[in-house]
Amino acid sequence: MNDDILLEVKDLKTHFFLDEGLIKAVNGVDFKMYRNRTMCVVGESGCGKSVTARSIIKIVVPPGEIVDGEILFHRDRSGNSNSDSIEIVDLAALDRTSSEIREIRGDDIAMIFQEPMTSMSPVHTIGDQIVEAIRLHTPVSKKEAREQAIELLNRVGIPKPEMRVDAYTFQLSGGMLQRAMIAMALSCHPTLLIADEPTTALDVTTQAQILELMIELQEETGMAIMLITHDLGVVAEMADDVVVMYLGTVAEKGNVIEVFHDAYHPYTQGLLRSIPKLGLRAAGKRLDSIEGMVPDPYNRPDGCPYHTRCEQAIS
Repeated sequence: MNDDILLEVKDLKTHFFLDEGLIKAVNGVDFKMYRNRTMCVVGESGCGKSVTARSIIKIVVPPGEIVDGEILFHRDRSGNSNSDSIEIVDLAALDRTSSEIREIRGDDIAMIFQEPMTSMSPVHTIGDQIVEAIRLHTPVSKKEAREQAIELLNRVGIPKPEMRVDAYTFQLSGGMLQRAMIAMALSCHPTLLIADEPTTALDVTTQAQILELMIELQEETGMAIMLITHDLGVVAEMADDVVVMYLGTVAEKGNVIEVFHDAYHPYTQGLLRSIPKLGLRAAGKRLDSIEGMVPDPYNRPDGCPYHTRCEQAIS
């Protein structure tokens, strides 16, 4: 199994130095990712999921800064996962504007952002943006890159891709934009795809189509997927491994069977209890919820950060 390790995050700390005070958005996160597996990162808003993802590809901008920890990327330069060809790169040690991280970002590691309408340029066509991503990492002509872009749009299920390749973002629906962003992310055949809540703004039918598409593409390419989501139903369907985050820390991690059926941390147990169950409304029962709110990031509680909301806390 160790030969299949793709990414090791060790004691990662990403802090934001603001005039109001210090925010420890990510405060000692540890986990491992494996090739051709899907790891879901779950937790409430503000627990550090997206900042962790952005730290991996070094797009956290000042006043945010990685202050400690390692992000060890097991980069395979041969394409055959041969242990002799694996180069271990500490992404945390690279400058976010360096040629080394720019070579990895978008090529070996790609990211699908939460809101495609604001993540893609409104003044460039979809095709131009995909072509730029392809030509940045691949020595092909503009014509060849355009042909690849059309094929990618077709692959992710966009109808009439030869026409849509010249469309602007405001001419596409949310679902089609999300597919276009997936096409751009897959343009250089990444070994790791980070998807930051890729279905949040979509209707239920389109959500199911996008998730099914990601599963199909993973089976075709063998890429690993890091999926950030609030939806535990999505986790049950997609995940091989699960990382539960709370206030910038990892509350619990394990494979999906262990976490869903034998959760140890009270926070994980609370999240699982909050899943709607059939028949509750007819029985006149209210949904379970976790009392209180995530603590103020400027005033983190001592000890376990969850103890202020925990029913099992010992005073």
